[in-house]
Amino acid sequence: MRVAREIGARRVELAQALALGALTPSPATLELAVEAAGACGPLPDALPGPEVHVLVRPRAGGFDYDADEIATAVRDVRWVLAHGADGVVIGAQTADGALDAEALRRLRDAAREVRPDAGVTLHRAIDATPDPRAGLDVALTLGLTRVLTSGGASAARDGVVVLRALVAAARGRIEVMAGSGITAANAAEIAATGVDALHFSAKRTVAASGSVRMGSAADDGGSHEVTDLAQALAVRAAVGL
Repeated sequence: MRVAREIGARRVELAQALALGALTPSPATLELAVEAAGACGPLPDALPGPEVHVLVRPRAGGFDYDADEIATAVRDVRWVLAHGADGVVIGAQTADGALDAEALRRLRDAAREVRPDAGVTLHRAIDATPDPRAGLDVALTLGLTRVLTSGGASAARDGVVVLRALVAAARGRIEVMAGSGITAANAAEIAATGVDALHFSAKRTVAASGSVRMGSAADDGGSHEVTDLAQALAVRAAVGL
């Protein structure tokens, strides 16, 4: 959050367990992020800090959720908005891979019941659907705030054609935010598609010394990822900010 403040980011998507594709953050993580967003940062013009938009994802491994998982997500949406979040980032699919409009409607309604002005972003579940263009129509019908997408590709730089098509189809009715693999080297090219915003992590890996391997399949010897200020500043500079 401190890095986001320093580069003048408008929003932060708050999550944890990025190695698992990101999951709903802990209550303490949200509390500290909200505090940091509102704290006095290094910005000389004293602009307000970034909005905190919380990823609501109850588990790893896809977005086809059962009834209990949707119920968990609905409660998480209500809780995070009641405890300082400015918006939520959601996604759900049916067994055939299409967006689950009914589940998304329940999550949207839960958000707007707690905070009518809450931002509701459809995350990259749209990129896992057979037709991102059809997914955009679902988001439009539901009145969501924005769509986070890589244009149906693994990385946004490979989805620029679809990104342009989504921007044209949105016609200003919903924000299109590009994300996945955005760096200083490709940020300008992706911004040139006409998207409303760029979503990036600017992360680097920190290797811990003297760590003890725990023996799990996911054990990486103690390394972890952090947000890198230099990379974040480089992305901002690449788009002329």
